[in-house]
Amino acid sequence: MGDPDLPTPPHIIEALKQAAADPLNHRYPSYSGLAAFKGAVARWYKRRFDVDLDPDREVLTLIGSKEGIAHIPLAFVNPGDIVLVPSPSYPVYHIGTRFAGGKPHLMKLTKENDFLPDLEAIPPEVARKAKIMFINYPNNPTAAVATRQFFESVVSFALRQDIIVCHDAAYSEMAFDGFRPMSFLEVEGASSVGVEFHSLSKTYNMTGWRIGFVIGNPEIINGLGEVKSNIDSGLFQAIQIAGIAALEGDQECVEEMKRTYAERRDIMVEGLESIGFSVKKPMATFYLWVEVPSGETSASFASRLLARGGIVTTPGNGFGPGGEGYVRMALTVNRERIREAVERIHSIEL
Repeated sequence: MGDPDLPTPPHIIEALKQAAADPLNHRYPSYSGLAAFKGAVARWYKRRFDVDLDPDREVLTLIGSKEGIAHIPLAFVNPGDIVLVPSPSYPVYHIGTRFAGGKPHLMKLTKENDFLPDLEAIPPEVARKAKIMFINYPNNPTAAVATRQFFESVVSFALRQDIIVCHDAAYSEMAFDGFRPMSFLEVEGASSVGVEFHSLSKTYNMTGWRIGFVIGNPEIINGLGEVKSNIDSGLFQAIQIAGIAALEGDQECVEEMKRTYAERRDIMVEGLESIGFSVKKPMATFYLWVEVPSGETSASFASRLLARGGIVTTPGNGFGPGGEGYVRMALTVNRERIREAVERIHSIEL
């Protein structure tokens, strides 16, 4: 699973303890989020990406980014409408579309195209009917990253076709070797067509805390907020106060997280290469996207690793038909376990 094994930094936990003891935080929170948290998000985006945001109109607090991603089709997709969904991809893009009665049109991500969707391959009649396009870079499950040129092409496409772009940037801070992923909203015109989902889950090892946010176009933000105000009652204020401590506190914990996963990545990639796998070393995320041996399917190879080696991987077809032929490995165990996994894979007759 994509669940960090590293603990939440102590200063964030301490902020939660203090906030949880305050009776002012025991009542219903604001539907749209604590003003102080939204202000912290806007300041963090300015520092990190040089993107200016109005906290009141362009930031919405989420109960984890998954919640917002799943609900946004309910705001903009009517039964029968088309949503452009990458394949392979995080399954919630497809599932949220289905829950709203929409029809996913799969954009296949291939190694030959660096796991970026080919926008020119989208049939014109599909593009005309599409309401939303989901994209996600750095990418789960492929670990691919996107260029400014790609984001510019997405903005241009969305403007021509009147499509809402939803960029899932949950892994933007999990990058290595000096690489710093950009925000979709850094591109001129992006704020007129789309929003960006973000999460504290991976950056600060807070997956269980369920805190995220979405930023960008105020009309789109308002649409999602209308849905949320009828579905949930907001995020516990104490967790939002802890989120402020995360965003505005010492960021050395983030640097340490990146060093840890970079070291694990190197051990796993070198180990797999030593036994005959061809694996591209990822520049971001804590995933490896590994081609299965010739003659295997995603499911058969994952099953063999489990049955013969006691190794759990995720078969690529679980992320959509475009993931067939791969398994996803997550670097969410310590170095010793990674070395043991390599040894076990080596002992299996491939």
